[in-house]
Amino acid sequence: MAEWTIERAADELLNRESRTRDGGRITDLWPELDLDTAYLVQDTLLGRKTGAGERVVGAKLGLTSHAKQQRMGIDSPLTGWLTDAMRLPAGEPVALDRMIHPRVEPEIVFTMGERLSGPDVTPERALGAVASVHAGFEVIDSRYRDFSFALPDVVADNASSCRFVVSPVSLPADALDLAAETCRLSVDGETVATATGAAVQGHPAAALALAANSLARRGLAIEAGWTVLTGGLTDAVFLGPGVTVTAEFGALGTLALTGAV
Repeated sequence: MAEWTIERAADELLNRESRTRDGGRITDLWPELDLDTAYLVQDTLLGRKTGAGERVVGAKLGLTSHAKQQRMGIDSPLTGWLTDAMRLPAGEPVALDRMIHPRVEPEIVFTMGERLSGPDVTPERALGAVASVHAGFEVIDSRYRDFSFALPDVVADNASSCRFVVSPVSLPADALDLAAETCRLSVDGETVATATGAAVQGHPAAALALAANSLARRGLAIEAGWTVLTGGLTDAVFLGPGVTVTAEFGALGTLALTGAV
């Protein structure tokens, strides 16, 4: 059997995604896969996609709640990449035929007005680089069976990224109390969770600062014009055919997502 390498792991994950199939943990077969190597797999996977014509349009954070971080044994969120192929138009049904087991989580989304480069980015500096704030959804879809993975597995898998939706409604950051911004999540009209922006690292700007500082350790930055998904405000809910997930925000409006039948 061929030896596991960064390139082999990236190819395995890309094949699972393109063939709409899941598989076991890579760490079960490659125990030496650590967090730093997993980010190299993630970047290699991104390189495969941009080489095929996709364009990087932003970044995302994962595991932004302290409870989830404690369960995974980390003290900071994960980062992943967004490309133009992941963007979904707001209000349109979501085609599910290219997804394995999609789940949806509501997010506070930033559109960047300025380049944000670490290290030592503070939440205040991060918020000053934001052009506008939006409601959003991320559709996550792990390439691992039953969403079961170790930390390096999910990092290599681009933090379970799949699709994202950004509301066309926007507000300037200084017009909002982002920590207090409320969100009510419903599935087919039934409320399943509520949260505020404080669910994301205490404040979405803190998550943005952490993302910039994390990327800086890899010689990278958050670029002007990028979309940044700051992390799920609630646990993710399953998106099936005909299912409608709705997020009602306090100031940012209401956004809905329906799985195509």
